[in-house]
Amino acid sequence: MARVTVEDCLPLVDNRFALVLLGAKRARQLMAGARPILEQSKNKPPVLSLREVATGRVKFDRDVREALSGKYTGDEPK
Repeated sequence: MARVTVEDCLPLVDNRFALVLLGAKRARQLMAGARPILEQSKNKPPVLSLREVATGRVKFDRDVREALSGKYTGDEPK
């Protein structure tokens, strides 16, 4: 199987930093027992999470986008 690169995922995510956050969050979910979206493979969770992002099946939810843009309105500790 070919490698997944950042460039494969960038058309689907706003920037590299957002991609790192999204990939890391999804990898943590997979390590905690979340069901993979793609077929099971021998890839480790970080690689599998990037593969899922590259297919367009993993995306940010609204709160994360707002947090990245500095417009988050949730209850933040002061």
